Amino acid sequence: MYGLIGKMRAARGQRDAVMDVLRASTSTGALPGCLSYIIARDPADADAIWVTEVWTDAESHKASLQLPEVQAAIAKARPFIAGFEFQVETHPVGGFGLADAKTG
Repeated sequence: MYGLIGKMRAARGQRDAVMDVLRASTSTGALPGCLSYIIARDPADADAIWVTEVWTDAESHKASLQLPEVQAAIAKARPFIAGFEFQVETHPVGGFGLADAKTG
């Protein structure tokens, strides 16, 4: 499995607008290879958004960025995004909601 954990910064006062776009773009379940996509508010920062993703593999994540629906969501959210603070790549091995994977 392939995972990403990232912190995004919305333009001041636009966090809900960005989260609405993210939720709408992932609500259809039309992201092949996506096992989990969690969007969270940062309780200490009114403009920060945390996104935690789990994919079957890195290639599925990379391919998702080319989907017309994802491209449209990126274009729609871009005016409300101030920047990305960081992104960490992980290799999930399982947990509640995910099948166990062999580590390697």
